[in-house]
Amino acid sequence: MNGFINLNKPSGITSRDAVNVVRRMLPRKTKIGHAGTLDPLANGVLVIAVGSATRLIEYAQEGRKTYRAEFLLGRSSDTEDVEGAVVELENPTIPTRESLLSAAQLWTGVIMQKPPIYSALKINGQPAYKLARKGKEVDLAAREITIYSATLLDYQYPVMKWELVCSSGTYVRSWGRDVARSAGTEAVMSALTRTQVGLFRLEDSDDPVPASECNGEFPYRLLPPLTGCPDLPNVTLTESQIYNLRQGKFIPLDAPPQPAPGVPLAGLDAAGVLKAILVMRPDGSFQAIKNLVEE
Repeated sequence: MNGFINLNKPSGITSRDAVNVVRRMLPRKTKIGHAGTLDPLANGVLVIAVGSATRLIEYAQEGRKTYRAEFLLGRSSDTEDVEGAVVELENPTIPTRESLLSAAQLWTGVIMQKPPIYSALKINGQPAYKLARKGKEVDLAAREITIYSATLLDYQYPVMKWELVCSSGTYVRSWGRDVARSAGTEAVMSALTRTQVGLFRLEDSDDPVPASECNGEFPYRLLPPLTGCPDLPNVTLTESQIYNLRQGKFIPLDAPPQPAPGVPLAGLDAAGVLKAILVMRPDGSFQAIKNLVEE
């Protein structure tokens, strides 16, 4: 088995728990992984890679992401969401709709975002959240992200609801924190749904199915590996070129796209099936940095 599953992760479980639900239905030793962790509070699109598609996770998780998020204003927490110790502010500022929209503009486009201390980012090899739980001081450097659009869906104090289209690496709860602070208050995230990652959309996703209910049949749609890297330029390879790439050889391409140095290409067979990820070498030949084979 080889491809991607678009899973609708429910809230209340970790991304690893969701992966394990699928793992139980796969043959032993089948490789499996996921692209882009969702916190237990969150639900929605979780992209799961199966077989040699696990080699494409880095491309799948780079796709633009769309979220619908709910925040409670006038509150703060150590985790920046309702899963932490929530503290209500005394006499908090109540922002107007206009002030929230103005604040959001400050946090749209290419911005620097300071991640939450309760995150999986590592400090000297240790996840930040584990250090924070031990009471250790955690200071994470701000990182560049892109917020492509921010739409205020609803606002009835203290609840504000937003739809965000953003780059990989964005912490939505931290975005809500920053918008609230720019509007003169604080906020904690109370709900989050990821509605899209690249080509993977929530309306096309599959709900988790317990192994006891699938009658021995695999209940998930397995999407082609190319679904995980649709933005890569592609080139069609001959069977002999595919064979040579799998042997570790370098190949010429008669009319390749013109990639920048180091930019990967998707190598397809005559049927449009992804067979390899290629990069150009200094001498103009191409080598496979990832070969995909049926598993």
